[in-house]
Amino acid sequence: MPLEDVTVTIDLVKPAGLIGFGKPLILTSATGGKPYKLYYELTGVEVDYAKSSEAYKAAAAQFAQKNKPESVAIAAFDSAGGTGYLELLESVYGRDWYFVTITSTAVEDILEVANYIEANKRKMFAARAADMATLEALKLNDYERTFVLYHTDTAEVAKYPDAAWVGEAGSRLVGEITWKFKTLTGILPDELTLTELMEIHSNGGNAYLTKAGKNVTSEGMVVSGEYIDVIMAKDWVEFNVEHSIQTLLNDSPKVPFTNSGIAQLEAATINVLKIGFNQGIIAADGDGLPLYSTDFPTRDEVPASDRAARKYSGASFTFELAGAVHQAAITGTITV
Repeated sequence: MPLEDVTVTIDLVKPAGLIGFGKPLILTSATGGKPYKLYYELTGVEVDYAKSSEAYKAAAAQFAQKNKPESVAIAAFDSAGGTGYLELLESVYGRDWYFVTITSTAVEDILEVANYIEANKRKMFAARAADMATLEALKLNDYERTFVLYHTDTAEVAKYPDAAWVGEAGSRLVGEITWKFKTLTGILPDELTLTELMEIHSNGGNAYLTKAGKNVTSEGMVVSGEYIDVIMAKDWVEFNVEHSIQTLLNDSPKVPFTNSGIAQLEAATINVLKIGFNQGIIAADGDGLPLYSTDFPTRDEVPASDRAARKYSGASFTFELAGAVHQAAITGTITV
């Protein structure tokens, strides 16, 4: 039997034609390996990882940002061999983090992590690259949970612009921001022609460049071309509906399999959607009312076999994403 009693599935549908997010994890290698550990300041990182280490550099990029995360997690596999990023990622996947960054830029390592994240969901992977071949290799798989910050200057790539981007945008309230137009402390902009920028975008990458005199990130897309904030919005609603209903089941003497009990399940779902609207995830209609709806079948509409198994099925909800303005208004619909 599954550990969870509540499963929420959200499919992203586009028209034709209070679980925490923003927690970053850095995966690296070190002699003997090091366990998963949370750090709340850079001086704490230095106790376990030397200033010259890649883990320290990645953490420094995150802690340097204006909207830095409250904490950064780091874990290391043994550099002597026998294990690698995949084994380490498997061992920490159930821990409380959402974004992962690795200290390697080797395409085989990036693909290995991206494949695992894509298969297991519920997390996102931030990578960096200085060669178009890496972007092209990732684009072949059209990953929805991996995003890449591309920079032609290898010296800037070595400063961990991917970690800096997560540090600046990742801890912001879901629905509050788009990942485009973000300024990264400590990272210099790339000098790109329009043709080069379009090639980066067409291969699922993002750039860091100067616009209107300000250094900012470009599109804010995952490799597939979807927006990072859309994937996060989908995850936020899914996680929090599951959490809200699981909490209701845990804290109630019982939720009766009656219409009044079903109404409690629906109310818990609506409460999450209301919060999502207030955070800017869900759009409003012309009268300022949130664009979401729910459909929870009554007791009589649930198959007798499900009622006998104490399994409530058939409930659904729909909402329209608020989106963001990049070049034009962007809206979407998420349905169950």
